[in-house]
Amino acid sequence: MSSTALFRTLKQSFGYDSFRPLQEEIITDALAGRDVFALLPTGGGKSLCFQLPALIREGLTVVVSPLIALMKDQVDALTASGVAATFINSTLGAAESKARLRGLFNGEYRMLYAAPERLMLDGTIEMLRQWNVAQFAIDEAHCISEWGHDFRPDYRQLAKLRDVFPGVPFMALTATATERVRGDIVKHLRLREPRTYVASFNRPNLAYRVVPKAKPYEQTLAFVRGRKRECGIIYCSSRKATESVAERLVADGIAARPYHAGLDDKVRARNQELFLRDEIHVICATIAFGMGINKPNVRFVLHYDLPKNVEGYYQVTGRAGRDGLPSECLLLYSSGDVVKQTAFIDEKPDPEEQRVAREQLQKMVHYAECAACRRAELLRYFGEEFGEPNCGGCDNCLEPRETFDGTLATQKFLSCVYRLRQASRFGVGLNHLVEVLTGGASEKVLKWGHDKVSTYGIGKEHTRAEWAALGREIIRLGYCRQSTEKFSTIELTDAGMEILRSRKAVTLTRPPAEPERGREDKRRVGDIACDEALFETLRQLRKEIADSRDVPAYIIFSDVSLRIMAREYPTTERALANITGVGTKKLDEFGAQFMDAIQKYLRENPRQVYADEIDRFNGPPPKKVAATTSRESWRMFAAGQSFAQIARARSLTEQTVVKHIADAIEAGESFDADAHFTAAEQQELNAAFDQLSDYALGPVKDALGDRYDYSRLHLFRAARRARKR
Repeated sequence: MSSTALFRTLKQSFGYDSFRPLQEEIITDALAGRDVFALLPTGGGKSLCFQLPALIREGLTVVVSPLIALMKDQVDALTASGVAATFINSTLGAAESKARLRGLFNGEYRMLYAAPERLMLDGTIEMLRQWNVAQFAIDEAHCISEWGHDFRPDYRQLAKLRDVFPGVPFMALTATATERVRGDIVKHLRLREPRTYVASFNRPNLAYRVVPKAKPYEQTLAFVRGRKRECGIIYCSSRKATESVAERLVADGIAARPYHAGLDDKVRARNQELFLRDEIHVICATIAFGMGINKPNVRFVLHYDLPKNVEGYYQVTGRAGRDGLPSECLLLYSSGDVVKQTAFIDEKPDPEEQRVAREQLQKMVHYAECAACRRAELLRYFGEEFGEPNCGGCDNCLEPRETFDGTLATQKFLSCVYRLRQASRFGVGLNHLVEVLTGGASEKVLKWGHDKVSTYGIGKEHTRAEWAALGREIIRLGYCRQSTEKFSTIELTDAGMEILRSRKAVTLTRPPAEPERGREDKRRVGDIACDEALFETLRQLRKEIADSRDVPAYIIFSDVSLRIMAREYPTTERALANITGVGTKKLDEFGAQFMDAIQKYLRENPRQVYADEIDRFNGPPPKKVAATTSRESWRMFAAGQSFAQIARARSLTEQTVVKHIADAIEAGESFDADAHFTAAEQQELNAAFDQLSDYALGPVKDALGDRYDYSRLHLFRAARRARKR
């Protein structure tokens, strides 16, 4: 299929003008019948990679999805876009299940969602033989690996489909997988010479912050109150904590509900439904909530407790900002959480499982306590280098922690490790080292005679909590190593011995002491500034339509679509069709209501015309101008006059003239891009727009710097849009 046809289907069915990174290549390989492995970050558009091919080719695409509770929303979203999709699972009644199976036998559907345990039943496989299966798409494919953070044995059975359907291509997709997990996915699904696509793990619209856990509920309440009307997920380590936090939030006026496996099925499903439909703003959940959740406007993820590993943390934080808008990830951290997690690990019956879990926990602690860029730390965990000295989107980059000369502290710590090993001929753990350094009198210190060693009590200038944090940093710096056995002990490394011998200077960081502060309203990556009053009006309309149809609001239009509407004021079908996320079916079904709402708003607010500061060239916001005056600007431009000349001649601002010209180009006026942009410039601009999208020029301008002014960016974007239609 030609690239033009792909873009046409993309726009008509999904309302997008361009693909996200790697999507077009993955879709092209899928349509060619190849096996594909795709690792794309949450929010990176994994679903489109199998949804769009399903619309183009003949046959049924079978999507394996691990959580049946989410299938309805996934199918509802596809149906709203005009895609014939269905699901089969245990939530359906007998009559409804029979009707869907009848539709599948009649070839009425392009896509079928099913959980692996349902799919692998003998009866289902026999029916699949008769349904002209064109592709199997295995979503959340990391569940197949026992090294992944969410291993599910049922996924291992999926390889049997290769024997039953030897000619059907497989597509395996995940947002989280280390090199080892990727190998497991390819091996256990028996992928045949798969085309492999690994996108960057970087989520530039997410801001990462770790704060000391002091009064966790009070910190949480302050954080949530600072984000009114925004949806978020609070993750707790226990079921009891989810209920307790939710109850306290409700008592303090926050619309919140708990979610965990111990709740009654109907209560749990109802709470999830309330959250998906924006009836409540906060869900307090255990880690099981949200895998594959399709709610794009989660604005924050708050970890009330320390996660078990970095993979799980990355996966969960990825549930924020799926629509690309700025979102926040906050972790409340205390060393007490490390003790709790260690206790859970000790309960595991398999020593090898314990060892792996301790190693993973150590890496999570390293992330929580590090003073370096958190984004770079996350990417490094997955084998990717960030390449920038400052990400501008984490606490360590925005507010660098104070450093101090830690040479003496490091020498004291290392000396204590050395002396205790010398005295007892066995290693001790971090807590015991801290006891000795601070002059503690625990039973073990006295029993082993460690109150007699020369390093006993030499570190009283620091608290136990401070020594624990400093000790972990000294381990991270490579001066000690920590074993991953049940009784985790600390030993000196060669680098540590060198510090003791040479007295080389060591710089350490002070652990942060401030509680979570109020939010700073700074523009961040992915932000779409707009007319906030109109955005609220459109958001309310969206909710009314969604409620009347008994679907979540985001299925009607995403926040991104609404914010662009509140930026562009589309009052015609042509203008509304240019908005990201407005496809043919949604334009037909909802276009009139949204255009009426925008027209009414403009009548009631005649001077309320949005102009973004970063997109404003000079002068006040432009007035709305009639189509005839817009055509006059185009006529003068086509005759060779510059923006400045046209603006002077017509008593308009240059910004208004540029908008006239851009609108004319998008409307179909002939524009020779080669006369205004060199081949190299076109290549650079296309790459920037492909990566950052074209719904806002600010991020593109920031990325390209001063090489292009906003007038040229406006023209090039208009030419791109016109070319894709």
